[in-house]
Amino acid sequence: MAIGEYLFGPRLELSQDDERFPEALKQIPAPPERLFVIGDAAALQSGIAIVGARKATPYGIGCAKHFAALAAERGIVVISGGARGCDIAAHQAAISAGGKTVVFLGGGCDNLYPVEHTEIFQHIVDSGGAVVSEHPWSYPPLRQGFRARNRLIAGLAKATLIVEAGLPSGTFSTADEALAAGKEVLAVPGAITSKTSLGANRLIQQGAIPIVDDESFGQYLFQTYGALLQERKERSANAAMANERLSRGDVAPLLAALRAEPLSMEELNKLALQHGDKDDPLTWLVIWLAEAERDRLICRYPDGRYGALLVS
Repeated sequence: MAIGEYLFGPRLELSQDDERFPEALKQIPAPPERLFVIGDAAALQSGIAIVGARKATPYGIGCAKHFAALAAERGIVVISGGARGCDIAAHQAAISAGGKTVVFLGGGCDNLYPVEHTEIFQHIVDSGGAVVSEHPWSYPPLRQGFRARNRLIAGLAKATLIVEAGLPSGTFSTADEALAAGKEVLAVPGAITSKTSLGANRLIQQGAIPIVDDESFGQYLFQTYGALLQERKERSANAAMANERLSRGDVAPLLAALRAEPLSMEELNKLALQHGDKDDPLTWLVIWLAEAERDRLICRYPDGRYGALLVS
């Protein structure tokens, strides 16, 4: 385990003349002169970048985890920026799926940011991944460094998946860098009423490839990376039974509504009046929400609304 801000592991300084320097990063606009790496240089492969909002909703975090796990299970390296929210969720999911992941930092590798992710960064190194910067070891994490590092995230990857982004959004800079490097951009759509999905939806409108389900993502991975399509492991028997029980006819409209967009208690109460217990719809609703949240079909958002919880 890392102590304080510092990581343990192989420490490498790669120039463009080094055979371990990724060829993909030599081809991008303003290629880095050097890479400072902690971990395994072999992880610096042309994988898939998965990025999204720092102030992510459960939907965005769930999508980041879900699609990162799908990629990692197929042996594709997951690349991101180690930031709060969607980025760190993607890194963690890749590791949990037994894959490798690469973090590009805005500052030096001995000046970690965010510092609370130190233990996760160490786990990334320990699991065969890498923590990387174009800046010397102790270089400070300055604001301009994060925009610049986005070109490295997008440049190393064959494609960049945007799982959640508002308008305006810093995540857009990674999409811009991907396009500048001649790489494809993918995006996960969200409800048109959700401010945190406005950016991703706009990217799709502008030509990004929509990722609407496991099949569309799997097909893309097969076409781009040659990764074989695999059936996802189903949820545990208990979770499957809970899903079936909580999706019965009387509550199916509520679950469908929540999977479409987050809803407030006032909005849910209106649905309960239509579909719930005629004598006591509010009690019926509260009981169902508690059961659905317990069984991880839905979750409560920070603003008090309820919404779907996407699990891998």
